[in-house]
Amino acid sequence: MDINGFLGELLREISRLDFVVGIDFHIEVITIKGRVLLRKESYFVEIYYNEVTGTMAFALIENNKRLWGVDYDNIRKWHEHPLENPLTHKSISEKSISEIIKELQKIYLRLQD
Repeated sequence: MDINGFLGELLREISRLDFVVGIDFHIEVITIKGRVLLRKESYFVEIYYNEVTGTMAFALIENNKRLWGVDYDNIRKWHEHPLENPLTHKSISEKSISEIIKELQKIYLRLQD
């Protein structure tokens, strides 16, 4: 997927979340790096995508510590950093951006209860 396709799909999915208060993305030729700012100030989502390698990373962060994430890279393939132990790498099946954002929504709302 090219950068425009990734960004378009990502923005479409993020726009459905009512707890997003801002977006800050930087595009550098073949990569996107950025943050999605959330209603609770100590939380944000860090996002990375590399068009050439297909590397993709989504991480829910609180107070500069990863709470949860989903990544794809050429070494570990698709994997999750589960909420129960975000330092681990749990192999998962391929996820679409939509599926990742839906899971993010569930986890964020669960943490707010």
